[in-house]
Amino acid sequence: MADWVASMRAGDYHAAWDLTQQDLAERDPVRRDDPALPYHLRWVWDGRSYEDRHCLVRCYHGLGDSIQFARFLPLLARRTRILTVEVQARLRDLFVSGLDCPGVRFVAFDEAHPLPPAECDLEITELDFALRATPADAKPAYLTAKAGPLPPGSVGLCYGAGDWDRDRAVPSSLLAPLCSEARCVTLMPEATTLDVLNPSGCPFDMMETAALVAAADLVITVDTMIAHMAGAMGKPAWLLLKAEPDWRWPAGGGRTPWYPSMRIYAQPRPGDWAPVVERVRSDLAQWNAERKEG
Repeated sequence: MADWVASMRAGDYHAAWDLTQQDLAERDPVRRDDPALPYHLRWVWDGRSYEDRHCLVRCYHGLGDSIQFARFLPLLARRTRILTVEVQARLRDLFVSGLDCPGVRFVAFDEAHPLPPAECDLEITELDFALRATPADAKPAYLTAKAGPLPPGSVGLCYGAGDWDRDRAVPSSLLAPLCSEARCVTLMPEATTLDVLNPSGCPFDMMETAALVAAADLVITVDTMIAHMAGAMGKPAWLLLKAEPDWRWPAGGGRTPWYPSMRIYAQPRPGDWAPVVERVRSDLAQWNAERKEG
């Protein structure tokens, strides 16, 4: 696993795929899509061909994972006869309206009643391996949404990362200085004491959240679904990243091939957000000054 992570972070996708191929060869076919396991721990693809077949893509991981790997759906659609995507219910409408996938059927995932297997099943995070596709093989901005009513120069803020990894979250109070540098809107589904345009919070709805992201001129976010949404839209996004990040982000790197419009601000030490926020505040002041001058 460590070698796979190192390969993915380094952008050596072929090395990572070789390791995944070895893992695939060792899998017990009886355990495919094993109902005894939580969905996020299941493996789905058994290596069978998807060419000119009915392919079912299952979204068993997080919302951000589904958004990240949805970039490969148009590539897969061109190689299958029928493509069905069983996507999280919260994302279905956004994918239907925002992805350029004509003819693809998007079905809301009901965990109690998943769709039956098709001729070929794939989990969405397996698409790069199955297609042997890198981020460069897909459009850099592949998700669209109708922009909501925000004034020019608005900056979206997201500081919470959910229960999956609380170390990704930033205490909201630390972001107060950012609200003094630019007109801000929170992208969190909760009330906040930050000086933002919407102190009651962002609606817990993907279409409305996407509308705010689309309307913002800049998104500043921790490593969560909002980061993937902004990156998928090609929005300028600044990612506040913990010192020991997830596999998809280059450790200590300032950019990522997954989202060319994204700039990364990584912690110098685990748990130390203060210097990260100060760098962002300084850059935000410059960003706002340049915007006003231009």
